[in-house]
Amino acid sequence: MAWFLARLKLIEELIMTKFIRTLSISTAFALLVACAAGTSPGVGAWDVIIETPVGSQAGVWTINADGTGTMGSDQGDQAIEGIALEGNTIAFDVDIDAGGQSLSLSFSGTVNGDSLDGEFSSDFGPVPVSGSRQ
Repeated sequence: MAWFLARLKLIEELIMTKFIRTLSISTAFALLVACAAGTSPGVGAWDVIIETPVGSQAGVWTINADGTGTMGSDQGDQAIEGIALEGNTIAFDVDIDAGGQSLSLSFSGTVNGDSLDGEFSSDFGPVPVSGSRQ
């Protein structure tokens, strides 16, 4: 009987060891998958050209993984919040001051490698945007 109990205890220890090893491997795999998911291709700094009704405007956009960013131009920086990054798409709404007049704009664009293409929707119609990663 003692032999049987000792054998049973040994089997129990082997099962627990195997369970812990499997759990450790599963946890490591889950961490690898989470890290591999990485950030959206839209995250980063972009040199952009905005084709406004009054001419082309160059600027620099910075898009952060936390959904914040800035739109920079020769007139200063404009903070952006609530940036939606899904797959290779970028979308956000922003209110800008255009010579004392407040404009509400909605941007929707797509990232393809190091290129960004999209447009702002405005009361004046679509405003095309193109860009390249810095």
